[in-house]
Amino acid sequence: MLALRRACNPLKFRGFSGGTSRACCAKSEIVFSYVEGKAMVFESPQPVSERPRFYHSTNIGSKFYLEKRGFASQAGSESSESDDDLEEEFSELETPLSANESVVNVDHLISDDDINDIGEPSQNALELSDNETDQAEKKLPRKKAPSELFKAIISAPGVSVHSVLDKWVAEGKDLNQFEISNAMFNLRKRRLFGRALQLSEWVEANKRKDFGERDYASRLDLIAKVRGLHKAEVYIEKIPKSFKGEMIYRTLLANCVAVYDVKKAVEVFNKMKDLELPITIFSYNQLLLLYKRHDKKKIADVLLLMEKENVKPSLFTYILLIDTKGQSNDIAGMDQIAETMKAEGIEPDIKTQAIMARHYVSGGLKEKAEIVLKEMEGGNLDEHRWACQFMLPLYGSLGKADEVSRLWNFCKKSPRLDECVAAIEAWGQLKNIPEAEAVFELMSKTWKKLSSKHYSTLLKVYANHKMLSKGKDLIKQMGDSGCRIGPLTWDALIKLYVEAGEVEKADSILNKAAQQNQMKPMFSSYMIVMEKYAKKGDIHNAEKMFHRMRQAGYQARSKQFQTLIQAYVNAKAPCYGMRERLKADGLFANKAVAAQLAQVDAFKRTVVSDLLD
Repeated sequence: MLALRRACNPLKFRGFSGGTSRACCAKSEIVFSYVEGKAMVFESPQPVSERPRFYHSTNIGSKFYLEKRGFASQAGSESSESDDDLEEEFSELETPLSANESVVNVDHLISDDDINDIGEPSQNALELSDNETDQAEKKLPRKKAPSELFKAIISAPGVSVHSVLDKWVAEGKDLNQFEISNAMFNLRKRRLFGRALQLSEWVEANKRKDFGERDYASRLDLIAKVRGLHKAEVYIEKIPKSFKGEMIYRTLLANCVAVYDVKKAVEVFNKMKDLELPITIFSYNQLLLLYKRHDKKKIADVLLLMEKENVKPSLFTYILLIDTKGQSNDIAGMDQIAETMKAEGIEPDIKTQAIMARHYVSGGLKEKAEIVLKEMEGGNLDEHRWACQFMLPLYGSLGKADEVSRLWNFCKKSPRLDECVAAIEAWGQLKNIPEAEAVFELMSKTWKKLSSKHYSTLLKVYANHKMLSKGKDLIKQMGDSGCRIGPLTWDALIKLYVEAGEVEKADSILNKAAQQNQMKPMFSSYMIVMEKYAKKGDIHNAEKMFHRMRQAGYQARSKQFQTLIQAYVNAKAPCYGMRERLKADGLFANKAVAAQLAQVDAFKRTVVSDLLD
């Protein structure tokens, strides 16, 4: 663990036997201190440097509290723009989302989508650990074909699941546990969270199942997704005390992290401590994921917490840290974490290798990337076919057309959807549009109905190559097929128009998408439009986009402020009150932001400039 913290923090760490650590926020210093076996929280009025410092004493507590006022984000510590590419769209949410709500794939509840199509190991808050899972749970199949009940629910007009279930029972059809669990699984898989919530409510109301902690946690998760965090917290109060355990609160924590609510996430974590619930690696990974996206400087604090509580890192922990280092272009640090992981007896899986290979490519280390790709293939594609969906786009980004062709020729004999999507992306990277279209055509003929995810892959290829006409034709084809359009498609469509120079049209599409009140547009959709306005020095529209992002529920981050300030820089206009706006959102002005502010300060009118005018 010590080696892991050394790899994840630029400070030189010493051994820790307890003590006090300090972390900075925008307004004051937060001090974590162990006093008489407990970790206490103090707030000091004295400013300290931005880098956390650690102090030591002899008392080690078993309980460690994160500061309850919520950590403030520091400018320059935000993750990349793609951190917010949240959706892998399957279908619509029937129930409108609250302002702070975001759609998250429940089967990948804590997947960090900044890793793009490669993805990363998911953490499902509803899954038990190996030693918690009873034998009955272990015997359940990992993949479930849709049941008749599920088909009845999704084929019924409207979204009234209760009437479908009432009719099902009235007709004397069997409504056993398999039918219920299968329908729930497949509704969640397709992100039909509103219908899944109605199913859960009907099952409990009609006493079709005795609810346990997992059932209550599942309901809580659905409420958080469909109705927002506040309603989820209200529901917790209704859960019987005997079932209000660690799984309930880690589910709430996961949903807080999913919508980037730092303050609420820390409150939930501390609540778990207050209740003396066991804090598993799942919950610590949530904090790591949160700060990976929001404030990377806090990652070392979380690792210290884990060490104090003797919580061992999991594969997911290592992948979060590997990706964080890769995003920061710290390839040496990334390799060091990978070596630490191996030394702890955890071998990197194919997804981990794919993440590392992607960062090697981004860092210009093509030879290292190719070595990893060969390791992923393992010398036998038949045995390692699963790796093809990751290798195809990686070879595409390396410009290896021969390798892409070799892998695709192997896959297309009996193609799988994920492989087709990967091949389209790879051919797009190689600027071979006819091959990308040929793969899409094969996919269309092989499967009766494609989802918006599959259309969006080709749409992105068109957008990247400014092929507006082809993009419009594909959108029409989507509509004719009955495919529902959601955030992923909106994002590709908006990019298509932006790249074609039609920013106002892209803005109009984004505005209409935001007003549909089913799923909010992706963070990247707002940013690509805002960046174009900033580039033109269009302050009015850049500010408008900044405001609309807040309305959509996206918390202010350094990326938005940097883009907004750039609009003032390019317009050569003064930017009054920006430092106060940053401070109000708990953000620091790092070097880049400070340099921008210095530029706009030069445009401020003075007595001398007024005289000269």
